[in-house]
Amino acid sequence: MKIKTSFLPAVFIPSIIFIVILVSLSVFLPTQTSEYLTYLKGLIFANFSWFFILSVSFFVAFMLMLALSKFGDIKLGKDDDEPSFSFFSWLSMLFATGMGVGLMYFGVAEPLIHKQALNSSDKEALVHTLFHWGIHPWAIYGVCALAMAYFGFRYKMPLTLRSAFYPFLKNKIYGFWGNVIDILALIVTVFGISTTLGYSASSLNAGLFKLGFLNDISFNEQVLIILIVVSLSTISAITGVKKGLKVLSELNLVLAFLLMLFVLFCGDLVNLLSNFSSNLGIYFSNLVELSFKTYVYDKSYIPWFNSWTIFYWAWWLSWAPFVGFFIAKISRGRTIREFIFGVLIVPTTFNILWFSVFGNFALEFSDKLGAFTNSTERLLFEFLELLPLSNISAILALIVLLLFFITSADSGIFVLNSLASAGKEKPYKWQSILWGISLIAIAVSLSYSGGLDSILSVTMIVALPFALMLVLMCASLLKGLIVDSRYFGAKVSKASVYWNGDFWEQRLELILKQTQIKDMKIFLQDFVRPAMAKIKAKLDEQGLSSFIEENKGSIQLIIKKELSKDFIYGVKIIKHEVNKTLLDDENLPNVSKEFEYRPMTFFGDDRLGYDIKYLNEKEIIVDILKHYERYLNLLDDSDNEIFTIDSK
Repeated sequence: MKIKTSFLPAVFIPSIIFIVILVSLSVFLPTQTSEYLTYLKGLIFANFSWFFILSVSFFVAFMLMLALSKFGDIKLGKDDDEPSFSFFSWLSMLFATGMGVGLMYFGVAEPLIHKQALNSSDKEALVHTLFHWGIHPWAIYGVCALAMAYFGFRYKMPLTLRSAFYPFLKNKIYGFWGNVIDILALIVTVFGISTTLGYSASSLNAGLFKLGFLNDISFNEQVLIILIVVSLSTISAITGVKKGLKVLSELNLVLAFLLMLFVLFCGDLVNLLSNFSSNLGIYFSNLVELSFKTYVYDKSYIPWFNSWTIFYWAWWLSWAPFVGFFIAKISRGRTIREFIFGVLIVPTTFNILWFSVFGNFALEFSDKLGAFTNSTERLLFEFLELLPLSNISAILALIVLLLFFITSADSGIFVLNSLASAGKEKPYKWQSILWGISLIAIAVSLSYSGGLDSILSVTMIVALPFALMLVLMCASLLKGLIVDSRYFGAKVSKASVYWNGDFWEQRLELILKQTQIKDMKIFLQDFVRPAMAKIKAKLDEQGLSSFIEENKGSIQLIIKKELSKDFIYGVKIIKHEVNKTLLDDENLPNVSKEFEYRPMTFFGDDRLGYDIKYLNEKEIIVDILKHYERYLNLLDDSDNEIFTIDSK
């Protein structure tokens, strides 16, 4: 029986083989697999930490440059497209898929761990935490999402990573190199999601244990949690993104906000809000230094730096295809500027608020919570126990964690289907079930071989080549935007302003003809020179000094001035290479020559010229007079002397 599938075999088969081999090694050779993965992770730490730092900081600068440039006005889609989701729904889904689980897992834990590990002040512990959860991760997501959304909606290409390389690869994106790009993106996504599953399962395990629903925090309990939650996620994925994920995301954002308000009002409200203001200041004032800091001058911090900053950058990179695809999917109709500021500024501000509430408040209990820093998954629930209504808040936290877990896996399955299908919509339901089983197998097998560290090691390994690919993708995106701006900014030929219904047959003939050097020489002699000669004759009658100068392939009319720069109107023959796509198009039989020649104007003030091959003699006379009239008006204004005066 033939199985119906949307999978692209050249992408799906190599990816699933890689996953099966790694799962098998983790199950049957757990110790050796864990040791080898740890060794590879160590090599990356030792040799490529600098590249992670530079590349991620480059993404921040690149995104801000685009937002502040003329490219920011370009829409992700047609110029009349409107956003598919409301701003609130859009932000809700950003949080749900972007880093919701991480905020719950590290919101209390990370500032406490940094304070202990660095033996630092509360301020220093917070600034490092905020750096890891600020603009940089969202810039990684944003670069990936922007490229996919731009080429997917603006160029009407498949919504997949290969499409973002079209300016460089052209139609090769549908062949070998496009398959390689999507294979790497698929593998990176699988292990990025697996990392999140590991964190989510351990946090849920700790919460259920704290509330007495489970008897232990162990591998077996976490396997059970992964099985149940990923199964629920698969069911949600089958219902479709608009039905399932949108509702869950909005509900989860509301519940997470309620939990944050509960913690905020349990503490010193004024002090915590003051912390938020101060944290904004210390984050942005330290941003540039931390963005490029590799601790090369203080090597005692390098182990901490690798296990936190570099790990985070690798984790965010591994999530980039997953979150990027999903952000792209929900961002049609927004301008690039709106997209970038929405993706960078709003989530970063919310994250700083989150850590100001949970992190700063937890630091006040550092003497009581410090003993749990080796059991990170327990810290949130140990912290909530120190507050009033601890059981209620712990249940709320569990629900938020569970929903973040479900929405992450749900959207992850949706993205994996699309990556494996070269961007095709509406995958078959059995494919979602297959990816759910795959995620369970990876998370469980890697946890079995070496716990969460093994999952993190694989994430680190696959994130390195993907970081390089994202850098190249930025160059490809910029090239596409430059072409876009030039294309949609192109105006009708300046020569066409003189057209009316007369001579339309001759002009159509010229449009369809590939003019050659012989045609252009005839044009200069039969149209341009007589036009210039008639103007010169009239100028001579008025006592003005003018002459016509001819060179090989060009002719110019020069009107002399004593103190100002001379007026020059010239026409030169230029060689133009014809686009290969036009040569290959069977519907353009008249386009057969590799080069054509055009008569381009040039002027004494070095302005850009334009093609005048459609003008007749009288129209060329009018064109020259228009420029001469402009020239005289500019001479009349003394403010223009810097351009008009003859410096000689």
